[in-house]
Amino acid sequence: MLRLQSKLTKRFHKACADYGLIEDGDHILIGLSGGKDSLALVEMLGRRQQIYVPRFRVTAIHVRVKERPYLSDLSYLEQFCAEQQVPFVVRDTSIGEERKKDPCFLCSWYRRKALFDAAAELGCNKIAFGHHKDDIVETLLMNLIFDGSTSTIYPKLQMDKMPLQLIRPLCLIEEKDLIRYAQLRGYAQQIKNCPFEKVTSRTDIKQLVKQLEALNPNIRESVYHAAMRHITN
Repeated sequence: MLRLQSKLTKRFHKACADYGLIEDGDHILIGLSGGKDSLALVEMLGRRQQIYVPRFRVTAIHVRVKERPYLSDLSYLEQFCAEQQVPFVVRDTSIGEERKKDPCFLCSWYRRKALFDAAAELGCNKIAFGHHKDDIVETLLMNLIFDGSTSTIYPKLQMDKMPLQLIRPLCLIEEKDLIRYAQLRGYAQQIKNCPFEKVTSRTDIKQLVKQLEALNPNIRESVYHAAMRHITN
């Protein structure tokens, strides 16, 4: 496990350095869903904040949507954060009577709004998400195939209407490594019980990437670098 942990840590530090994700005085709010990616993010940022330069602090937040029956083990998440010396908060939100739009869009929108509200309340200037390299590659391919766009999710994004940045410190780490690390660390899996969960276009894109590996074993690297050509620090 130590070799894999070292590999992930190096890529985490490289992402932070290459894209300027962490600066002195930052207060970073970590979106903690309870999945492997967000748990690894809490662990890595928790360790990183104990290094003297740059000086920053982190807080983890778990958002619950009233209409979505996810059974989060809050005691586990709280204990996990305590072990990483990361404060942990919980916020509840509700979709209410707004039911006409796509349920997945509504859930995501209200969770994101709760994160923005909490960041303002807690004095955070950045929100960190656990998106990894595969998320970035798959999002670009989805947008290219279905929308004719070359946009994707990026390592750092400055919000237009608020003094807030979104950062993704796991952007150089592949999902297969996070899956293996979660198994070795014994991360507890949260129970998902969403009535709207189904096979999605992203599932199909994951299969497409695997098929493209037969043509180019480094397909993830190629697509990732194509996406990053459009950004600067």
